[in-house]
Amino acid sequence: MHAASAIYIREDLKDKLQELKHHPNESYNSVIERLLTAPGDHDQQCAEAIKGLEEALGDIRNHILVLKKRL
Repeated sequence: MHAASAIYIREDLKDKLQELKHHPNESYNSVIERLLTAPGDHDQQCAEAIKGLEEALGDIRNHILVLKKRL
């Protein structure tokens, strides 16, 4: 059996972990392990998310400019 350790997490993070459970009896340990071993390139996912946010921000700025011209 593996040694266990107590950790402190904020209540909002605990709620997010709860939402990520595949079934109600799944342990937080299993959820965390699943997240840490999930396939995928997290750096690439972050870069894509940032690019999407930058594009959305550009769209918002363009929309504001259009609205200002109408006034």
